Amino acid sequence: MCQARILNSEFHGHRAFCSDRTDEATFVRHILPASSYLIDNADSGRVESIVDELRQLEVVCSPARDPSVAEGYLLVFFAKVSDSLLEIVETLKSRRVFCLCVAMGEGTIPSADVWRLLQAGASDEVIASNVTAAQIFARLERWHIVDSLLESEEVAGQLIGSSPAWKRLLRQVVEIACFTIAPVLFAGETGTGKDLLARMIHALDSRPKKSSLITLDCTTIVPELSGSELFGHERGAFTGAVSGREGAFALAHNGTLFLDEVGELPLVLQAQFLRAVQERTYKKVGGNTWHQTDFRLICATNRDLEAEVRRGSFRSDLYYRLASWVFHPPPLRDRREDILSLARYFLASSLPARAEAEFDPAVAEYLETREYSGNVRELRQLVTRMGQRHVGPGPITAGDLPADEWPLVERSAHNSWPDELFEASIRKGLANGAELRKISQAASDAAIKLTVQSEHGNLQRAAKRLGITDRALQLRKASGQI
Repeated sequence: MCQARILNSEFHGHRAFCSDRTDEATFVRHILPASSYLIDNADSGRVESIVDELRQLEVVCSPARDPSVAEGYLLVFFAKVSDSLLEIVETLKSRRVFCLCVAMGEGTIPSADVWRLLQAGASDEVIASNVTAAQIFARLERWHIVDSLLESEEVAGQLIGSSPAWKRLLRQVVEIACFTIAPVLFAGETGTGKDLLARMIHALDSRPKKSSLITLDCTTIVPELSGSELFGHERGAFTGAVSGREGAFALAHNGTLFLDEVGELPLVLQAQFLRAVQERTYKKVGGNTWHQTDFRLICATNRDLEAEVRRGSFRSDLYYRLASWVFHPPPLRDRREDILSLARYFLASSLPARAEAEFDPAVAEYLETREYSGNVRELRQLVTRMGQRHVGPGPITAGDLPADEWPLVERSAHNSWPDELFEASIRKGLANGAELRKISQAASDAAIKLTVQSEHGNLQRAAKRLGITDRALQLRKASGQI
């Protein structure tokens, strides 16, 4: 496992990227990639002076003849925020160009214009009365270090995806992982990769003599033994404590403590946990000695902790201690362009013999359009099942899809709905004196019955197809209507 560290270098303030491996330690000095610059009504003399200083820091910097084809990093020197400047920045955002806007005017840039630039898509701004090359260089250097880590095995090899939503999240998390030791909270739906992100933060953590990553699933904590899980206990502390035990705080010392599903932490334990996190000291259950501990704290939850705070089921002071940085991993429905890449990765990692198999067009379309209430975890399970059924060479085909996953399709593309049979059924009901309410109820009952049958009794999938809640179907089942 490679562990990334950012080290100071004596050469022009560069940082180096250290790849710590069991067999070697390789130090590679970062040379910043080529950048381009654009002058928008700024003093060209002052701009050229700044650019010359950047070149002395070995930043390759050349004029951008056409910003619409710029790549990589672009410096935009401006005197005031105009509509034309905002249009340029918006164009760069759509092309995923990192744009650093540098104010070089005589007056003060209005606060509203500062925010307009960021909203238009500027990656960062340098707004100062006396801009220096060092200010610009520091930002370019930070971007490049983050870019390098995004391409590393710890990130690109483990957290698959290239969608804008996913790449934006990774960039933010990588930066916080490398340049801070602040607490991080991941809040999002189940199966979105919160545990993988926690492991990535630990891998990229730059602390020297870093210890282990300790994971504690708060859903498994028994309230009566919760103190022991976190703080450990002394021998004889309670019935059955035949020997002493170290808790998560001790095991995570000089490392990282990952509390999964922290929203499930019992309220009675939250005050003790908060105090230990703040003071970095704790007592074992049944003990009188204070112990020191130091760790990076990462938490994850699928609950809305702010709502839990308002309800009084989660302490506000603990929430704000955990929420130094809050990230929301996107659900799979918001990153559908990553589905096939993820599917190929899961196929290769879980079934190496199928690593070269592709998905035929029908299966690929099905995977990309299917709903995943369990997000990436559900996709992985589905792909693994398909791979287990696949035999012989060639692509994964629709025949490899388990029968309970088959989508409902019309027998003929030329059939339309509602059709003549549907209208005939309504005509028969009207002839028998059925009113609109009764006809609607009969159609609703039939749709629910057929959908539940087609999903083999799976109420969650049936509700999703019908566009209703699981609860509605559960109530029908309880009353014998299904």
